[in-house]
Amino acid sequence: MSAGVYRAPLRSRRDDVPLGESVAWARRRAICGFGGVLVPPPDDLDDAVTLARIQYDERLARRIERFAAVPTGAYAWTRDDDGAIWLGRLTGPWHYDASPAAADVDLVHVRRCDWRAAPVPDPVVPPAVHATFARGGRNFQRIHDGDVEAQTRRAWH
Repeated sequence: MSAGVYRAPLRSRRDDVPLGESVAWARRRAICGFGGVLVPPPDDLDDAVTLARIQYDERLARRIERFAAVPTGAYAWTRDDDGAIWLGRLTGPWHYDASPAAADVDLVHVRRCDWRAAPVPDPVVPPAVHATFARGGRNFQRIHDGDVEAQTRRAWH
């Protein structure tokens, strides 16, 4: 079974969090994720989903559940504020990062992620990845394209 390929904008829904800070912070910390600070910090995934429903809405609760369900080994593509595209691979389960630094960049729902040491050259980035970033958006989402997984595997090696 395929682990999948995902767009991971690493962008906060808060307009006060600059894109460059969150992407750089995620790469330095070897994580992938998204925002939605919960108070108090959740004890586990079920607690996070419940708190997200109460403090935000059903959409955030479902995003957390879907993110947690993505198989370890899935690929994640992100783009920094200079337009460089980075490739990572999820290596751990969902957890909530309650640190003040995570709250500052609004990346609290996270998973461990091995990021390549350098951005992927544009000609090597699969066309479907370019297309999904061109559409915009701030959601972590699967990239559906027949060739994207094989092309991503080649870019990873």
